[in-house]
Amino acid sequence: MKIGFLTCPGTMPGSPTRRDDAFEHDYQVDAIRPALEACGGSLVEIEWRAPLDAFAGCELVLVGTPWDYWDFEQAFLDKLDALEGAGIIVCNPHALVRWNSRKTYLRDLAECGAATIPTLWVEQPAAADIGAAFDMFDCETVVAKRQVGAGAEGQSIHRKGGVRGDWAMAYPAMIQPYLPQIASEGEYSFLFIDGAFSHALVKRPAAGDYRVQSLYGGTEEAIQPEAADLAAAQAVVDAIPFDTPLYARIDMVRGEDGTLLLMEAELIEPYLYPLQGPELGPRLAEAITKRIDKP
Repeated sequence: MKIGFLTCPGTMPGSPTRRDDAFEHDYQVDAIRPALEACGGSLVEIEWRAPLDAFAGCELVLVGTPWDYWDFEQAFLDKLDALEGAGIIVCNPHALVRWNSRKTYLRDLAECGAATIPTLWVEQPAAADIGAAFDMFDCETVVAKRQVGAGAEGQSIHRKGGVRGDWAMAYPAMIQPYLPQIASEGEYSFLFIDGAFSHALVKRPAAGDYRVQSLYGGTEEAIQPEAADLAAAQAVVDAIPFDTPLYARIDMVRGEDGTLLLMEAELIEPYLYPLQGPELGPRLAEAITKRIDKP
């Protein structure tokens, strides 16, 4: 049972251009590889741009850590399609990844009842759109994010009265009110394997920042979620309009009324926080084995 694990130059071991947060890739592989080996399998890291020949013998490919796909979206999606066309199981599948790659998927989940953060969708964002967002949300601070992106790359925060008139973004954007609960309470992540809850954590930004990723000094703490919070995250997983994903990370933040709001349903290449969920490896290995053995 040979399993591929997609990487990019920023995460591939031995790469001269490894990212500062590539240790997360290492933690994840170190959790999955021995669990697969215990099931008689093996895990091989493969850069996602590698030719199809590099995937020979792989029964299943995990999307893994291709943490540059958003700058090469179509080529990346084409590669997943080609892998599936070669008879390889891709997790998560190409159709789900395509849907999840543009954050407009949040509108679909909102229509299914998920509580989401109010959002202004803009194809060619400029300073006037930031001003419109202040009025729309009646707030003092907004955050602009790429519609296709991850890890807060290209993200910016804007305070009322401080937006330069020549500000613009080179990509389609989503603009949202900044929720101070991210700093005061933290952002919650709920991890699911094959639709079943695995573990949860709260992520907090460094002092003076609003981004929770380790690349910006963010920290994580494992938690036992409250029943209502877990139910809110499970409802998002259940609302995904595709077959149950092999893995899902549901990122949420507390709203002013105390309920959790969906920030992201991370279904492509999320970091799965194995240090906060020591059973992640065995759970994934079991779920992978079931998918390969499924008639």
